[in-house]
Amino acid sequence: MSDLPRRAVTRTVKLAALPLGYAGRATWGLGKRITGYSADLVGTELQQRTAEQLFKVLGELKGGAMKLGQALSVFESALPEDLAKPYRAALTKLQEAAPPLPAATVHAVLAERVGEDWRDLFEEFEDRPAAAASIGQVHRAVWHDGRVVAVKVQYPGAGEALVSDLNQLSRFSRLLGPMVPGMDVKPLITELRDRITEELDYALEADAQRAYAEEFADDPDVVVPHVVYQADQVLVTEWLEGTPLSEVIAEGSQEDRDRAGQLLARFLFGGTARTGLLHADPHPGNFRLLSDGRLGVMDFGTVDRLPDGLPPTIGTALRLTLDGEAEEVYSLLREEGFVKESIELDPDAILEYLLPIIEPASVEEFEFSRGWIRDQAARIADRRSPAHQLGKQLNLPPEYLLIHRVTLSTIGVLCQLKASVRMRDELEGWLPGFLDEEEDEGAGTKVPLSK
Repeated sequence: MSDLPRRAVTRTVKLAALPLGYAGRATWGLGKRITGYSADLVGTELQQRTAEQLFKVLGELKGGAMKLGQALSVFESALPEDLAKPYRAALTKLQEAAPPLPAATVHAVLAERVGEDWRDLFEEFEDRPAAAASIGQVHRAVWHDGRVVAVKVQYPGAGEALVSDLNQLSRFSRLLGPMVPGMDVKPLITELRDRITEELDYALEADAQRAYAEEFADDPDVVVPHVVYQADQVLVTEWLEGTPLSEVIAEGSQEDRDRAGQLLARFLFGGTARTGLLHADPHPGNFRLLSDGRLGVMDFGTVDRLPDGLPPTIGTALRLTLDGEAEEVYSLLREEGFVKESIELDPDAILEYLLPIIEPASVEEFEFSRGWIRDQAARIADRRSPAHQLGKQLNLPPEYLLIHRVTLSTIGVLCQLKASVRMRDELEGWLPGFLDEEEDEGAGTKVPLSK
């Protein structure tokens, strides 16, 4: 029934084509150089071919391979510009689309999971998918009561594919690492693998989306579609009309970029504070900018359950760092396990390491850019720099891993948007510990942005 490549051998061969294909193209490039083509021309063409193969392989495999591609796509802002251009186009495609499954396969899944009379639930059902992602694809339809809905259908064999892909990709992590300077890809793959079971469970996703939809009902800034129906491997929600964030990134006005960026930051911190759930998949394909100026949010398959909101340690550490309290920051990081007991570090050096990274929180309004994030990535990735040496000695406790990834991903999207964001406003309003105890009494409410 499935057109998704499931056999481990088949998928491993396809994944192996990534590094092998790169080696082959490198040899091809050397041949071009020998025959007189310029290094710049050959390099550009080589990168373009590599990027095209990356999209082809990850997109065809879907599963964990595409999931990694989507996770990496939000970090492309950190790539040097000469490398970023070809990868940007290929990886951004993974945020919105992938080669779809045939209609016959989709119909078979619906018949098996919903029932042979599944068509009775819909007035209309569009066979051509509106979007295809890592473990499922979405079809536009009209529910039997007239509501326009999004029907999310999980790929048959998606669970096996996810496990197989991520296990194999772990072996290639060193080859994938250079795509994102300053980031260790292997822990990202491990963390994605740990979330597989949750993301495959559409009942859990429906529960998380219901919680968000209830909390944000009638919200002036954020829209979350309500859940209409859920069955095994099938999830039906209200349709969300709007401009995909990838289009805002590509061709949106500065006003739209700034608004989308401000609301994205607000959703990251405010959504967690209000629901006790962290939306943990912040790539542009999961967001829409609606015509009324609100931010539409989709896909709650990956969430972190934080009933008390984000840990106060994060806000407290930010506040103390901005205040220049080196000893207090060092003590807090050691207490929380960011600095292991067996290691002694210079508190002032930690302050110097952190301050450039948290610059957006130090000013009234910050202009995110690809240049800024590239500078941060280069500073940390350069093996000769003090920042790199210190960063190697810091530890990331497991309970902060997903929060860290989501924060970095959101910053990556803000840099893609080139948005000017009042980040400090959102931190003061929603992040526990960012204000001292007296100031913190008024936190937790935000005035909606003007339309």
